[in-house]
Amino acid sequence: MTRKQRDSTDTGAAPTSDAAGAVGVEAGEGTETLPTAKTPRPQVPDGAHPGRFRQRVAVVIPAKDEARRIAATVRSARAIPNVDLVLVVDDGSEDSTQHVAREAGAVVVRHSHNRGKAAAMETGAAVVAMRDVPGRPERLLLFIDADLADTAVNTAPLVPPVLEGVADMAIAHIPPQVGAGGHGFVVGAARRAIAGMTGWTPTQPLSGMRCMTREAFEAATPLARGWGVEVGLTIDLLRQGYVAVEIPCELRHRPSGKDFKGQLHRAAQYRDVQLAISARRVRRTVDVVRPHHPAP
Repeated sequence: MTRKQRDSTDTGAAPTSDAAGAVGVEAGEGTETLPTAKTPRPQVPDGAHPGRFRQRVAVVIPAKDEARRIAATVRSARAIPNVDLVLVVDDGSEDSTQHVAREAGAVVVRHSHNRGKAAAMETGAAVVAMRDVPGRPERLLLFIDADLADTAVNTAPLVPPVLEGVADMAIAHIPPQVGAGGHGFVVGAARRAIAGMTGWTPTQPLSGMRCMTREAFEAATPLARGWGVEVGLTIDLLRQGYVAVEIPCELRHRPSGKDFKGQLHRAAQYRDVQLAISARRVRRTVDVVRPHHPAP
């Protein structure tokens, strides 16, 4: 389905892919059939296998004070098929995150002070672009959390839907996490906002594990700040006609607990999500009321 075709529909829903293991999304009175991703997929021969084509993937890991888990995350990410670059963006850590990540085999870049996840993602994408080889397809971008440890390799199912042109962005749908202290308030607010503005109701709107094309990533920049980055990314891409799917992934990370620190985290998360949502509602209102003058 082309962008024009998507714009002519009322649902704006993401596709359903049983073959890829995607989470089904109901659209209108039935289930939408698989469209084609908006981003074209250029292919070039793989020198090691004449006649075959290989698309490379870069794993980008924003990290802040993750020295205890980052080595396992990096080693696990390096085992993902088609990954030839694991990049850790140390976002102003006060521990040895950068050194541990480098020793584990990652390329490491560092912010001198904490700038937030969105800035780390943008830095990572820029560094990957600088390392892309002229004449070859741009690497797909696989963003993962630094605390996945040995389960990072289980983000591998996010790659095929993007690699095969089924979607422009694949989002991890992860199982319930032991010790999670939230009650779904922030998730529910994010889900309703995305559904209201795009027609798609994601299961896990705050999931940070995402594989996407460079074109899709750049179409969503500048990213929403703070914890609103995922919500803003989803809304911005779906509004422009890009295709997203959710894919089940067996991942384990460190959830925020029920203690005071966990409550502060969820309060900050709610604030940032609401800011991202409000900014996009204002932007849509401006687009609607802006007068359209005919070209001279």
